[in-house]
Amino acid sequence: MWKTYFSAIVLSFCLMVPSANAVTPDEVLDDPVLEQRARALSAELRCMVCQNQSIDDSDAPLAKDLRVLVRERLVAGDSDKQVIDYLVSRYGEFVLLKPRLAWHTILLWAAGPISLIAGMIAIVLTLRGRSKRLQAEAGSAHTKLSAEEEQRLKALLEKTD
Repeated sequence: MWKTYFSAIVLSFCLMVPSANAVTPDEVLDDPVLEQRARALSAELRCMVCQNQSIDDSDAPLAKDLRVLVRERLVAGDSDKQVIDYLVSRYGEFVLLKPRLAWHTILLWAAGPISLIAGMIAIVLTLRGRSKRLQAEAGSAHTKLSAEEEQRLKALLEKTD
């Protein structure tokens, strides 16, 4: 019993620990304003090795190279947009964690809403089909008896009285 409580406590402490950033002290810029911009840009860029992590959070050597490149471009005087555009031209749209809305990414952005609408339509059509099928079955159960069947039913009912 105590093992369960201990495991729960350890797990809760592990979940409360903030994620560590992979930026090493040798990468940090002396200018706090530039460093802030570099960290913000690094949070928007995908690690090409990890793919679902930003370069700010990744320990991969390529992520470190990209963080250094971002800082070099900022020190050289590039704007945030110029840095992003440079990296996109070099690595493609995949380097962005949140892709831009453009004609070639419209399917990516529309896939979620389209899937939701298609699912709702499928549910409505399925429910309509089921209700029609149930109505048809109910209607066939209450059909009129033929004259012969009515006479036979009367005879059976009279015998039971």
